[in-house]
Amino acid sequence: MRRGKCSAIVAAIISIALIMTACDNNGEVKPSNEGEINRVNPIEESNVKMIAVNQVGYSIKDPKIAVFIGKAESFYVINKATGESMFTGKIGGYKTDVSSGDEVGYGDFSQLQQPGTYYISVQGKFRSSDFIIAERPYKDVKNAMLKAFYYQRCGIALEEEYAGIWQHDICHADDGYLYDKQGVNVDTTGGWHDAGDYGKYVVPAAKAVADLMWAYEICPESFSEQINIPESGNGVPDALNEVRYELEWMLKMQDTSTGGVYHKVATLNFPGFIMPEADKDKRYINSISATATADFAAAMAMGHRVYKDIDESFADVMLEASQKAWQWLDANPDVPGFKNPQGVNSGEYGDSNDRDERFWAAVELYRSTGQQKYHDYIEANYEDASFSKTSFGWSAVGGYGTVSYLTMDKDKTNPNIYDYLTAQFMAEANRLVGIWSNDGYKVALGPNDYYWGSNGEVMNRAMCLIFANNVEPNNKYIEAARDQLSYILGRNALGQCYLTGFGAKPIMHPHHRPSEADGIEQPVPGMLSGGPNSGRQDPTAEKEIPAGTPPAKCFVDNVGSYSTNEIAIYWNSPAVFVAAYFDRQVSN
Repeated sequence: MRRGKCSAIVAAIISIALIMTACDNNGEVKPSNEGEINRVNPIEESNVKMIAVNQVGYSIKDPKIAVFIGKAESFYVINKATGESMFTGKIGGYKTDVSSGDEVGYGDFSQLQQPGTYYISVQGKFRSSDFIIAERPYKDVKNAMLKAFYYQRCGIALEEEYAGIWQHDICHADDGYLYDKQGVNVDTTGGWHDAGDYGKYVVPAAKAVADLMWAYEICPESFSEQINIPESGNGVPDALNEVRYELEWMLKMQDTSTGGVYHKVATLNFPGFIMPEADKDKRYINSISATATADFAAAMAMGHRVYKDIDESFADVMLEASQKAWQWLDANPDVPGFKNPQGVNSGEYGDSNDRDERFWAAVELYRSTGQQKYHDYIEANYEDASFSKTSFGWSAVGGYGTVSYLTMDKDKTNPNIYDYLTAQFMAEANRLVGIWSNDGYKVALGPNDYYWGSNGEVMNRAMCLIFANNVEPNNKYIEAARDQLSYILGRNALGQCYLTGFGAKPIMHPHHRPSEADGIEQPVPGMLSGGPNSGRQDPTAEKEIPAGTPPAKCFVDNVGSYSTNEIAIYWNSPAVFVAAYFDRQVSN
């Protein structure tokens, strides 16, 4: 067990002489003049309990908002290195946040654009976590979240040269055995461990690779840095090097005789908290499913588009595999959703409706091939009310089909379909803006949205807003998307940076077997925790989170809480997308 938890935000008594400077009361930036001091009005009262900030930082020209829990009138932004107050402003806009029960107010310090490390103080009696103001505050976070996929690699040793202190020996080198023919071995080595366990699942994998490929397509300039993985320096961006490791595994999951795709490979039961190389139980390949096959078809057709100018032969292999998967889908139009067979207790990723997956596959295949048969399917199904056209979750992928259709050459689209999908998508973006504008912490989650993986949904919704801005530019979409990033990085009701390795209060005890079993205090960096879950669906959460806790506070940084504190590739992937987008925005 790693030693101790990261301390909460520290309430420190700071000398008034260090924090007061000649700053206007209306928020104007005014550096100190020869030691001149403005003193706090002794009559001003404060009952501030926490100052929530983005613990990673703010870019120089972007809006900068702090959330104050409890009432006060004014705040100071202090340069940590010098102790000087660089900005003073008023706190206002107080309201009760429904999801947390907190009384919150806001302090805007957007005018402060001088690079440095800062904290916010109220009356010299209470301070926020440290944060930076910089040209590219999200660069390191983005790169760490991307490299987290390397740390999830299966089937190879993670060598010290690349993994540092988180190295480990080769694991799962004999994947896997067909569950229905238990003596038959099929090579399904490679790929990423899905989450805090060691299973590998096609359905969430397709979402993860799609998010990362979209991130590269939209902002390739954000992936110019190498992240020190074995392929670094081969002339291919490391984002695509890492995605390829998963795509190559996914290709192994296709039954070449039928084109169908196996759902998963995993042990019968979740392993204990052991290192991956110690997980020696037999691993089984579970049956072909329609959702896995359709997600595979979509991801491979997209992969063809992304890789065709990088490695044409690999791109062609993916397109052929995608078309073969479609043949299976065409021959199997009505297939029951996947269910774990009796005796199998690994992750199910069950989904009874495969219409959204088929829609996404048809769009990607049409975009990559131009063949009319795929567009015929789109025309026949784009108004199907049984699935959302705007969602980006592993079980609801209609949004991927929509954004791919809306971003292809417009002369290849049907105007009626284009207009319909645009209207659907913009309505969802506007709905999210409405939630964001009313929430106390400026997160696009309603009180009923704090479910398992809520942080992943926060990032999915930020993706939706960014795509919406690409379709119909509106700065509100970008403001809202940026605030979702600030939420996961600490500006939330718990003052918790929900990322390992970053912030004043990072995640220290994720439900992640290697991080718990390796004997190292620091968990593997760059992993996004699942986040608050009002369902409290594990014994640790039930014990540690009292019944009746407000939804936004139903979280515990405890390795035992898999329903609030597990990690997953399909939560990290949209977070990489969002961080890359805002890194790009600043770097341009």
